[in-house]
Amino acid sequence: MRVMVIVKASKESEAGQMPSQQVLTDMGKFNEQLANAGVMVAGEGLHPTSRGKRVRFSGAERTVIDGPFAETKELIAGYWVWRVKSIDEAVEWLKRAPFDGGTEIEIRPIFEAEDFGKEFTPELRAQEERVREQAARQR
Repeated sequence: MRVMVIVKASKESEAGQMPSQQVLTDMGKFNEQLANAGVMVAGEGLHPTSRGKRVRFSGAERTVIDGPFAETKELIAGYWVWRVKSIDEAVEWLKRAPFDGGTEIEIRPIFEAEDFGKEFTPELRAQEERVREQAARQR
């Protein structure tokens, strides 16, 4: 199964404060362990929401909202995508992550094709596969 590991934002990350060399070193070692174990699929840190935008959809209307956004505890500072046997395995990996200071991390399973049932027809599955292949070629 794949899971998204969501690192919640903090006042520091929203202020654009960069991590120390020690934090970057520790996180690099942890990411290396994940990669060597075949767990890490992707992972990135995100710029503060002051550099972001939101688009709100209401019928045919589209409203663009400039950051920064309120409610820091609701915001995301980074993420990983991991391939694990179970969500419990993801929790065990996450317990080894070099976080402290009240950091909060959320783990959520990613939908797989079989989760969508019969509505995800063979034609839709083929289309999805073509899109994924094209995206992979463009990386």
